[in-house]
Amino acid sequence: MLQSVATFCCRNGATMSVMVAKLSRLPAVNERAARLRRAPTHVRRFSLTASSWRQEADLASDSEENFGALSADISSRRSFRKVSPEMLDLSYRKDDDDQKPEEPSRRPGRRNTTYWYFLQCKKLIKAGKLEEALGMFENDMLRGERLQPEEYNYSVLIGGCGRAGGLKKAFKLYNDLKKRDLEASDATYTALFNACAESPHRRVALEQALKLEQEVRRKNLILSAATYHAVLKTHALHNNLHACIQTLREMLDVGHAVTQETFHYLLMGCLKDKEIGFRLALQVWRQMLKSGLIPDSKNYNLLLRTARDCGMGDPALASSILLHSNEPHVKSRKGVDIDLLERQLLHQPDVRDGGCVETQNSLVPLRPAKTTLLPVDLNPNMLDLLEGKDGSGVISLRAVEGASDRLAVLGGGQGLLEKMAAAGLEPDLRTLTLLADTMAPGLRSLETLLKVAKQHRIKLDVAFFNSAIRRAAKSGDLDGAKAVLSVMRQRNVSADVQTFGSLALGCQRQKEGLQLLSDMEEAGLQPNAHVLSTLIGRASRRLDYVYLKTLLKSMRDKGVWPNPVIIKQLEFAARYPPNYDQYKSRNNYLLQIDGFRGFYEQWLQGMPAQREQDGQSVSSVAFVKNQAEKIMGRRKQRAAARIKLSGMGKNTTP
Repeated sequence: MLQSVATFCCRNGATMSVMVAKLSRLPAVNERAARLRRAPTHVRRFSLTASSWRQEADLASDSEENFGALSADISSRRSFRKVSPEMLDLSYRKDDDDQKPEEPSRRPGRRNTTYWYFLQCKKLIKAGKLEEALGMFENDMLRGERLQPEEYNYSVLIGGCGRAGGLKKAFKLYNDLKKRDLEASDATYTALFNACAESPHRRVALEQALKLEQEVRRKNLILSAATYHAVLKTHALHNNLHACIQTLREMLDVGHAVTQETFHYLLMGCLKDKEIGFRLALQVWRQMLKSGLIPDSKNYNLLLRTARDCGMGDPALASSILLHSNEPHVKSRKGVDIDLLERQLLHQPDVRDGGCVETQNSLVPLRPAKTTLLPVDLNPNMLDLLEGKDGSGVISLRAVEGASDRLAVLGGGQGLLEKMAAAGLEPDLRTLTLLADTMAPGLRSLETLLKVAKQHRIKLDVAFFNSAIRRAAKSGDLDGAKAVLSVMRQRNVSADVQTFGSLALGCQRQKEGLQLLSDMEEAGLQPNAHVLSTLIGRASRRLDYVYLKTLLKSMRDKGVWPNPVIIKQLEFAARYPPNYDQYKSRNNYLLQIDGFRGFYEQWLQGMPAQREQDGQSVSSVAFVKNQAEKIMGRRKQRAAARIKLSGMGKNTTP
């Protein structure tokens, strides 16, 4: 009715006054609703025009439609709580916040770029989280945001896989790069060749490297010096000096200059030849000096490694190659006579009739007057001769038998350190560790190295002292090895399991070995299979069966599982002497073998059950079970032989 009257007045231009009750928006519920009804209404007088009437009519219709809509949320409630003033303040603040203008939301879409993913993957790889970097690339970048990757995204991941030895994953990424029609860069090829070099699967890695080289040659690509160095590293670690020389020739043809890093990889290739690697390293060293390059600390460390691990070969041939100073020296445009280096490293001089060795331009007697290292002065040094200096003190080379002899060819540890000092180089911890493993054992050598470490402020670690202990123990000087151990304690360097493993090399008798195990227990260390394998090897060579039984009991008590090396050592100790027939003759000493064989069989059969209860690897259990089955087979054969012999005796009786 109110609406009809208002409509009539608006049409005729009249005004009217009405009493309007101001109703609350909250629903009238229970007692609160009744109180609201009894409350006095507020009266407001207003006039209606055509425009204002329409606005008020719309509001009235909306209020009538929404009236009572909120009661549905509260009608089912049985109890109500009084709202505290603090909650009201929060609700007022919330209403004020709702009245603020909303900020424009970001447009949905791609948030990151390919370069951002490159930086994130690089950071993860640097932190050693290669799997997370691969997951971010494959899941977030490719599947999540569907970004088209660039070459650098693949290169950083291939480099991480290469450093981790993941050859298969590296080439899988490379194939994906080619499927997306992306061009591989020098960084990509460097990472791929580095993956081939670091892979533990040598045969597969070499095949992949050769295929990749063929692909590069087919595309006529000019690689960078870093990529050529990665190729050199690959061939050097795979013991292929011929491929190293060819790579060096290609590197020179495209205009790259050789550096100390280039010869670093050539020396690494010499290190892989255990028979003549030391002689090859000296030849490479000579070419490096003739090229006008000054060796760096890495080169000296590699030279020390070849002196420690590689031999010199035939001393007469080595003398003819290394001590011959009249060979022509023609430098190439890059400072390296690659042809001469190839002839020296790859082609061996021929021994002709008449007792001479034929080199490139002259004949050198095969057997000099004295086949020993003859010093002209008190400090002969082969490095002086390789530098072209006269009066080096080296006349001929004899057969060297150990690392200390090969180091003596270089002037000894003191002479090598003096050469480094003359070149402005300082030894590092790796240099001193290699010297400790190469110099003649004894406290005098240790004192020299300790003095050098103090002079250059090098903090010695446990690996350095382990090398000195191992060097003394191998020479049979157990007292000297223990003296090094006392120096460790004075310097507050804690011994580890490798320390006692090195000491075990000098323990020949039962008393020494058991004392070593007791010292390990006092130090809070548990002996592992390597330490016990060293002790068992010494006891097996001495055929000390009482000592062997004690060690096997110790292994069983300490829960140390035997490795294949220990099983082979014990099988050797349990073997009868050749051509020995226990049924024809009787030897009181060989009775100990029978006692040990019985103890060994029982010990071996008891170990697999203990191993399976500990939940260890199945492969070791299978190996020992195989050994136990062999022993049971031999026992059955002996039993069958006894039955056969007893049956033959019964048949022959009248």
